[in-house]
Amino acid sequence: MFGKRELVDSLNRDLARARNKRDTLASGVTRLTAHIGELEIRLSAENERVEREKAAGEILQLKKVVRDRSSAFSAAIAGIRNATEAAETIVPEIRELTELLDVIATKVARTIDGLLSELDLRIEAVRAGNAAPQLPESLIRSAETPQISSRVLRLQKPTKEAAEAHSRAIPA
Repeated sequence: MFGKRELVDSLNRDLARARNKRDTLASGVTRLTAHIGELEIRLSAENERVEREKAAGEILQLKKVVRDRSSAFSAAIAGIRNATEAAETIVPEIRELTELLDVIATKVARTIDGLLSELDLRIEAVRAGNAAPQLPESLIRSAETPQISSRVLRLQKPTKEAAEAHSRAIPA
């Protein structure tokens, strides 16, 4: 019987070692699961931060487009105003158009300033996580592809004759 007792003791030791191994592995699995959860939370937070910065960058780009186009608009209005001032000697009634251009330029400048301020607030809100990091598709698309009416295109592309007449009308 002595051999059977040794066999039972050996099996009990093997069983105890297997249980210890199992418990150690289970503990390791629990630690790894917790660690994976922490890493997933950090990864999610980093992804959100990257998305917020991307959205802030898109808003900054939109701001730049607005500022650039506003400058171009201001230059165009100034050019038209200068031309109308030069034409005042020939057509005195044109003074009304000159004054109207001043009013339009002022109103557009104020509105653009308000828009740029609002965009700054949106950038800060996105960066702080207080606003959705996704820009509406219409904003992104409108910044990329300007929608210009045919009337504006006609104003932007003067004929050669009109440019020559304009240069003669404005004293150097």
